Amino acid sequence: MKNLDLLKQQKAEFAAKMKEAVQNNDEQAFAEAFVEFANAVQEAVIAEAKGLVQATDAQILIGRGVRVLTSKETEYYQKLIEAMKSPNPQQALSNMNLVLPETVINTVFDDLTEEHPLLSRIRFDNAGALIKWIFSTMDSRFLAWWGPLCGEIKKQLAAQFQVLNLEQTKLSAFVPICKAMLDLGPAWIDRYIRTILAEAIANGAENGIINGRGVAEGAGDPDDRIYEPIGMTRDLLQFDPVTGFAPKQPVPVANFAPKAYGELVAQLAVSNNGLYRPVNNLLLIVNPVDYLTKVMPATIYQRPDGTWARDILPLPTDIVQSAWVDPGIAILGLGKRYIMALGTGKDGRIEYSDDYRFLEDERVYLIKLYGTGRPMDNNSFLVLDISDLEPTIPRVIVDNIQDSP
Repeated sequence: MKNLDLLKQQKAEFAAKMKEAVQNNDEQAFAEAFVEFANAVQEAVIAEAKGLVQATDAQILIGRGVRVLTSKETEYYQKLIEAMKSPNPQQALSNMNLVLPETVINTVFDDLTEEHPLLSRIRFDNAGALIKWIFSTMDSRFLAWWGPLCGEIKKQLAAQFQVLNLEQTKLSAFVPICKAMLDLGPAWIDRYIRTILAEAIANGAENGIINGRGVAEGAGDPDDRIYEPIGMTRDLLQFDPVTGFAPKQPVPVANFAPKAYGELVAQLAVSNNGLYRPVNNLLLIVNPVDYLTKVMPATIYQRPDGTWARDILPLPTDIVQSAWVDPGIAILGLGKRYIMALGTGKDGRIEYSDDYRFLEDERVYLIKLYGTGRPMDNNSFLVLDISDLEPTIPRVIVDNIQDSP
């Protein structure tokens, strides 16, 4: 019997299939990979629900990951189930006056940060129904200064802030729901939708956070336009209206010795305007295969008792694996200086879709989250070339040697 715990072991396989589909620009392959994952989640949830059909104790359900819903959440899911069961679900959903409760989105974000370490290391905000998100590009210590009583404060303050337009880009996730799911009730529908949303957002967001090209015109055809966040690997100072922000030039790294690592981190300690800033929340993001074959051998040593200490770097650094990082490179940066804001947009409704006709005995519903993301400045992240990264070589010091008689 499948359950959601066993399903976690399959996430890497599904992520790899989706990444390959994105790289090949194959929408059909991506859709099929995502449906395969959604069907596996459905089977797990249905099996789990049947196993707990006699359980009414809230603590038992909570222990199995089934949330106790708020009154607004219960009302929303009940009306959603009624709309999905209706003869004309598209019309029923359009007449449904309720929107996805913000508490559901907040819980999805909590699930994201627990299951996907990269998203817990950046500044990930729920923008609700906002369409613009204002953030400071400077460290707080630079926001106040001494000056004339009637000095031009507004002009100087305005230069410290930027605006993210959440309406420019969106994450769309389709949710295939079989008829058996509709009979499980609001709590189990909630668990299924949260699981699907979390994985859809995680894969879409991680790809955008790492590789996003920004918003660009493309080759001229409206279908070629680019609507993506600005990734950590992109150069904010080099923008092409056709291809978006250019990739950063990778910095070759031979080892992570203190001097070499310190010189890399020192580049992060200087902001775009030349002011110094404290270095904290250091983040090193690598491909899982590169972690095992390059980064792990370069950051491990054996203690005198024979045990191994791994992920050891000269400065405190979180090493995070992501399937969306290309082989041969790594990203070093200040995690909290990447901002990603997502919300439900102005309506936040689930929409009915006829786009995926290959599904049988299932109805497909579309959830749209508006948002975008970008580094706060161009010096927040470095792209490293780790193709020639050397493994750690133990240093042995022999002391108190005496000549033989």
